[in-house]
Amino acid sequence: MQEPLRVVTSHVQLLQRRYEGKLGSDADESISYAVEGARRMQTLISDLLVYSRVGTGSKELAPADCVASFDVAVANLQEAIRESGARVTRDPLPTVMAHASQLTQLLQNLIGNAIKFRSEKPPLVHVSAAREEDEWVFSVRDNGIGIDPQYQDRVFGIFQRLQSGGKHPGTGVGLAICKKVVERHGGRMWVESESGQGATFYFTIPRTGVDHRER
Repeated sequence: MQEPLRVVTSHVQLLQRRYEGKLGSDADESISYAVEGARRMQTLISDLLVYSRVGTGSKELAPADCVASFDVAVANLQEAIRESGARVTRDPLPTVMAHASQLTQLLQNLIGNAIKFRSEKPPLVHVSAAREEDEWVFSVRDNGIGIDPQYQDRVFGIFQRLQSGGKHPGTGVGLAICKKVVERHGGRMWVESESGQGATFYFTIPRTGVDHRER
């Protein structure tokens, strides 16, 4: 699916570069819609591929350093962090039994989501973890626009978007990926929030015999 769409996208972008301003405003607008639609479809297909791959491949878990996953996630989000003026912080985080790449994807999606759905204030995002009897409870807290309690169960469904329009672009797959990753690791995921008062996303990862020292 990706290759045919890549060809279509490249051709409509070529049309836009070559004929912009030469065919009239209506043609410019139509070509612009085609380019944007192709880009959105590419993003959607990419997200669906990530979603479909969770749970495939090796099922062996290994010790995964949550600090390393956090650092990679933040590095991958540097452009969004810089543009938004976000401040992303953390408490000491443990080593857990997990797929390190999926743990990074999980943190990146949650932190990126917090930056995307920000309020008028610069985003403040904080990641922490608390050790319970048989699991680690992680939280990703933000000061964004929040989620009305009546919609909180919906946010983890695939293609579920509570915000429409260009202000918060996306495919509605990111949180579904997060939930699938968490459940694959034997954990749970939920959100606590009030509209206009930020949100805190929680997820759990079972404790095992791995070294759980935090740093």
